Amino acid sequence: MSTQTAQIRNIAIAGHGGTGKTSFVEQILFCAGVIKKAELVESGKTVSDFTEEEIAHKISIRTSLSHVSWSDAKINILDTPGSPDFIGEVVAAFRATESAVLLVAARSGVQIETLKLWRRLNTREMPRMIFVNKLEEERADFQTALEDIREKFKVPAFPVTIPMGDSADFKGIIDLVTMKAYMIPDAGASETPTEIPEEYKTAADEARAALIEAAAEGDDELMEKFLEDENLSPAEMKRGLAQALRENKIVPVMCGSALQNSGVASFLEFVALAAPSPNGTNEITVNDAGEEEKVAINADAPFSGFAFKTTIDQFSGKLTYVKVVTGILNGETDFYNVREQKKDKIGKIYSATGKKLDEQPELVAGDIGILSKMTLAHTNDSFSTSDAPRRFRPLQLPQPVHSVAIEAVNKKDEDKLAQLLHRAMEEDPTFMIRFNPETKETVISSMGEVHLNMILDKVREAQKIEIETKIPKVAYRETITKPANAEYTHKKQTGGHGQYGRVVIDVKPIERGKHYEFTNAIKGGSVSRGFIPGIEKGFHEAMESGILAGYPVVDVSIALLDGKEHPVDSSEMAFKLAARGALRDAMGRAGATLLEPIVHLSVFIEEQYVGDILSDLSARRGRVLGQEPVGGGIVEIKAQVPQAELLRYSIDLKSITSGTGGFEMDFDHYSPISGKIAEDVIKASQEAAEAAHA
Repeated sequence: MSTQTAQIRNIAIAGHGGTGKTSFVEQILFCAGVIKKAELVESGKTVSDFTEEEIAHKISIRTSLSHVSWSDAKINILDTPGSPDFIGEVVAAFRATESAVLLVAARSGVQIETLKLWRRLNTREMPRMIFVNKLEEERADFQTALEDIREKFKVPAFPVTIPMGDSADFKGIIDLVTMKAYMIPDAGASETPTEIPEEYKTAADEARAALIEAAAEGDDELMEKFLEDENLSPAEMKRGLAQALRENKIVPVMCGSALQNSGVASFLEFVALAAPSPNGTNEITVNDAGEEEKVAINADAPFSGFAFKTTIDQFSGKLTYVKVVTGILNGETDFYNVREQKKDKIGKIYSATGKKLDEQPELVAGDIGILSKMTLAHTNDSFSTSDAPRRFRPLQLPQPVHSVAIEAVNKKDEDKLAQLLHRAMEEDPTFMIRFNPETKETVISSMGEVHLNMILDKVREAQKIEIETKIPKVAYRETITKPANAEYTHKKQTGGHGQYGRVVIDVKPIERGKHYEFTNAIKGGSVSRGFIPGIEKGFHEAMESGILAGYPVVDVSIALLDGKEHPVDSSEMAFKLAARGALRDAMGRAGATLLEPIVHLSVFIEEQYVGDILSDLSARRGRVLGQEPVGGGIVEIKAQVPQAELLRYSIDLKSITSGTGGFEMDFDHYSPISGKIAEDVIKASQEAAEAAHA
């Protein structure tokens, strides 16, 4: 039988690196009978971590898709990386799902990446659950972890399962909905329900009473019944918890040990019964005017869908991960790529269990699947019927924060290198490649050093290309600081028609960011109107390369006051050259100065590192704008810092904060520099120009 939208549960498994996400998914697949044995990450055989890089580094790099059937529900599971370098994969997974499961290690509690993920979930108002993992570890303590969750997230977090013992005494879990105990199963066996041991009954009764009250919050009718009877049936509990979870009124907390296959069966039961289905959940469309509109996930409407991820597989070719929003997708669907404005032919439709693809006849609204060999499709593409185009809001991805300039050591490899880098960019929207015409460099940018090195290692191994990387040059600007005037005559006699043009100009600085202003103030027609475009073109050409270090000139107002033309020898070219010479002369008297790019920086750190970060930002010529706690002992520091001081910041911040800090940055404005810093920039520019001409 085909799956109905109401039966689907889409969940993203997320959390700080090392909390056991991949092992947890492995046990879910084993528990549901999808795989015969749950493998360890160290074995390189897990379902989720199947790429060569993941096996070699023993960490998740990409979000993997799997699915299980449980209690009449189809549960799509997106296992996401924990490293902040691969946050784009997590953002895509959150977009494709209706709820998230955050893993928290019982000994470590809530860590910085989990807090950052929580903030992302808050912006999406997305329902979430927590699984406290690794209860078998030394010094693991469920109650301490639960208090840490409540304190750092400031949410009503209620256990749905509780442990029997902690650390070396951990024996299994108690399901508070069914009031059954699940002892740790033997290796290779599944959990089975049993009666709650006598010594845990009091704790279970107390925890269940709190959970019943939380469930009653989800429904007015249940609240009335609870106030009368002070109890709810298991079915009523499930209904109330499902409603409260969907409306983000509570955060259910479950627990166990992924390595020991403990707590997994109760987790699956809760997800199947209480996690929100896609039915009635809204997606957002954007029209040409940028206006947004909500669209409910609905199987009865015409087809539409969204590509949240793309990969290129060496065996299967291009794979497009699709979330169906409305209608049904099958081989007969009118499939229109809205970005390309073209119809596309659907390849095969698959469901996935890691790298294993299973062909499917169709995908219903709310379901997630993979389309093969869709040559036109890219991440963020919207699909619909051709008669009702619908464009969905693109992924809200963070900007890359780590950049290097790159070139092939052997010039004949440059085209091949560019091709491989563009392929990597197609698979990963948080990786970017661009040519900077000012600095004449190809610059690649990523979310961090690990992210970038993995991409480059893959390129090197794929084609044996020797690659050279270096810190990218900063795109400085030049401007003026005071008014000045100039006149310039371009005069050339070459036999036959000569060249003649004379211009008189005033220049003055204008507001930062306005770039350029031109006024034709000629009185009496001393220069014909037909030559004015050539004069403006000359100003533009002069502004491409300033007089100090050859950087583009900005924020200059130019007034054309007077000029002179020759009845035979004047031309647009002559006046263009005269204008170019006049502006360069004027800049020499107008206090030319260098401008450097300033970025707005937000740094997220644990409180203990605040002093170190403030001191470091001061040493980088940064101006701190403020700091504020964002919860869980994490502080956000906002500052404006010269871009030149942040070229290796992703590496330096990890060093200062023992790998726990994170940051975001965006270009803000240009600001003047002088003294030794300006001298060094000018000297470096002159040396580069000399080397280029050598």
